[in-house]
Amino acid sequence: MNPFGSIDLPQALALAAVLGWASGLRLYAALVITGWAGRMGWVDLPPGLEMLEHPAVILAASLMAGVELLADKIPFVDSLWDLVHTFIRIPAGAALAAAAMGAEGSAVPVVAAILGGSLAATAHAAKMTTRAAINASPEPFSNLGVSLLEDGIVVGMLWLAYTYPIAFSVVLAVVIVATVCLLIRLARFARAALGRIRRVLGGQFA
Repeated sequence: MNPFGSIDLPQALALAAVLGWASGLRLYAALVITGWAGRMGWVDLPPGLEMLEHPAVILAASLMAGVELLADKIPFVDSLWDLVHTFIRIPAGAALAAAAMGAEGSAVPVVAAILGGSLAATAHAAKMTTRAAINASPEPFSNLGVSLLEDGIVVGMLWLAYTYPIAFSVVLAVVIVATVCLLIRLARFARAALGRIRRVLGGQFA
């Protein structure tokens, strides 16, 4: 019996990976899109994710997606939203990845949860630090542009994972490398900024 239902292993892996990764950026949008895709028959969801097709789940996720859509466009509100969702996105990414690879009595869901949580954490960290850096800028339109870009990227990655799982895996690998490079660059920027603040404060109290 196929533990992934009517989909094969590459499709299940792609679904687990994209849901883990997308949870770090747009958790509720990922739930809505995946739920509707399964309900409309555009995507065959594995048994562990079939609950996403339930109307109540789609409705609740849609309401939260609408709130997030607005909050994510407002400077500083977006950073507060990201901070609170540190405790939601990462566990959700782990749970969704495990559900996509659910095979009772095996270690596969555990491994999927670890990887899904790691993907969610990486995406979330990049999102949160990038927004914090942008909010430090007096130019308000950068925030809106980055938010819209994130919306498009999440939708595009979900579509790619549903339709071309092998191509998605390649793109995801590139995205992960780019994300790690971004985090390193932002960490250096933060250290330099803190160094300048210390020097300024030190000069004032000298």
